Amino acid sequence: MQTNMILHGDCIEKLKEIPDNTIDLIFADPPYNMQLKNILYRPNNTKVAGVDDTWDKFESFNEYDTFCTAWLIECRRILKETGSIWVIGSYHNIFRVGAIMLNLGFWILNDVTWYKINPMPNFLGTRFTNATETLVWCSKSAYTKKYTFNYKMMKKYNGDKQMTSVWHIKLCTGEERIKGSDGKKAHSTQKPEELLKRVILSSTHKDDIILDPFFGTGTTGAVAKKLGRQFIGIESEQNYIDIAQKRIDSITTLWEESDWIEK
Repeated sequence: MQTNMILHGDCIEKLKEIPDNTIDLIFADPPYNMQLKNILYRPNNTKVAGVDDTWDKFESFNEYDTFCTAWLIECRRILKETGSIWVIGSYHNIFRVGAIMLNLGFWILNDVTWYKINPMPNFLGTRFTNATETLVWCSKSAYTKKYTFNYKMMKKYNGDKQMTSVWHIKLCTGEERIKGSDGKKAHSTQKPEELLKRVILSSTHKDDIILDPFFGTGTTGAVAKKLGRQFIGIESEQNYIDIAQKRIDSITTLWEESDWIEK
């Protein structure tokens, strides 16, 4: 099976092309189905750039559930018995996704809270500031006993303290945020590399195969390459593929063991 490549097309159809029991780790950042019903403005009357992409639009909860069930069935099929899957979401979708995963036979190992140290404010002051997202980490089934968890490594990474399920990581901003030709962010939900670094370090070994069915601008592939892992990305938007491929091809410096233990 060819690795270190991006497959262009519908994620469900492309997942069907991957053989059974071949993937060590799946990281999925699916559509959140979180459309703003109205235009949101900041106090200075500038428009908030919400998630209004076509790929995040669904007609109903039933349509979204059907979509998630389909890609998760394929993910479970291609995952090795010793593999695991991480799915990230917000309060808009993660509870629905988690229920579907349990119904399909996945077994939840942890729910990890990503605490954003620089969250976007709640401009209207009508709710608490939303400062978290949830990652659900699952083995293939309740009977899986040999999934990868690099406990000692993550403890060293965390300053010789047991790493908890709350990760304090800033949003993807500054130089890390990829911009389009118009100077605006290229992807509305680009995740920080630090988040993927912890996911991949904790649950894979060198040369393991990591699959991301919603590849976007290639954060999973970039971090996998830096850590000496293999990757397969699936992405429906050619523009994102072009950005991701350029990003990954430009990586020349890999992370050595001393780099990620000391930080």
